[in-house]
Amino acid sequence: MLSHMSVDENIEVRLSVPKRLMVYGSVLLGLMLLISNAGAQEMAFQLDAEQSRVQFTLGATFHEVHGSFQFKGGAIHFNPASGEASGSLIVDATSGQTGNERRDRRMHRQILEDQKYPEIVFSPQHVSGTLAPQGTSQMELQGLLSLHGEQHPMTFTVPVQVNQAQGSVEVHFILPYEKWGMKNPSTFVLRVSDKVTIDVHAVGRLSGPSAAHGPSGT
Repeated sequence: MLSHMSVDENIEVRLSVPKRLMVYGSVLLGLMLLISNAGAQEMAFQLDAEQSRVQFTLGATFHEVHGSFQFKGGAIHFNPASGEASGSLIVDATSGQTGNERRDRRMHRQILEDQKYPEIVFSPQHVSGTLAPQGTSQMELQGLLSLHGEQHPMTFTVPVQVNQAQGSVEVHFILPYEKWGMKNPSTFVLRVSDKVTIDVHAVGRLSGPSAAHGPSGT
């Protein structure tokens, strides 16, 4: 077939092959960069402090002590592709209350010493697991918990519920407060556990490439 082509036509065919390869290569490279950039886009969880809470339960000789703390605010930023995370969630240590003024004064002055350490801060470092655009996901969150002037590495298994662009998480863990350097309030008569059970309910707004906009996608 080539024998019937002119010299100019033959040269044009030979030149068109690498030209098409260059075009296809450029398109493929562009698609790869687009996918890479999409995976690198950051997501964020902006805490709604008014809807969120921290509750605690402390075992004692005759009864359990129940109390709560309020959030100040905060946000978590994370990369779904790499798992890298940053930001902070801040609890107001001075807001702690159990419903008993005398007990609360002792908690603030002698145990939390919140005149010196007014905030409890969780700083995330890594997130693993896949966040579903809607419904429930199981994630793992690693980071540092700053409490009473010390930082402690923590890993939480976190159920995440997504409803449109709002996310909520529930965290349950045991905090060994006495081991971490805080005073045990036990007396000769009243014996108190050296650990406290913590339950966190955090609600916030999700934003980023995977944040859902509703069932219809609008």
